[in-house]
Amino acid sequence: MLALLITLPAVLVIGVAWRLLDGRLRSGRTDRAVSADVWAGLGVALGERGALVQFSTAFCQPCRAAHHVLSRVATEADGVTHVDIDAESNLEVVRLLGISSTPTTLILDGAGRERFRATGVPRVHQVRAALGLGAEPAAGVTT
Repeated sequence: MLALLITLPAVLVIGVAWRLLDGRLRSGRTDRAVSADVWAGLGVALGERGALVQFSTAFCQPCRAAHHVLSRVATEADGVTHVDIDAESNLEVVRLLGISSTPTTLILDGAGRERFRATGVPRVHQVRAALGLGAEPAAGVTT
């Protein structure tokens, strides 16, 4: 009974923290320079406004939801492209970018620099704000 009383609150705290942080955008790692050739080799076409680069795996259920969100934003926004990259087939780039789980979304600017990153399923309004499309540019975006 004592173990249950200790374990239950710990699991509850972890679950709440996970829920709050899942999908939240945070500032990108601009210290990791990725050349345009690497992006082109992965099939990433940089739009005028930017690109939404999603790293996924075959059996990742949240990856499907993230794909839906990012496709929607890319379809609605001019100058934004979306590409879904198989993380398992591109381990060298995954290591280079420090991606540790899927789905991970990178929001690149028009020059291919990482501006924001989300682990989990990002929310539409956060992605739009990160691209400068929303009414509140910093809504839901942490630095």
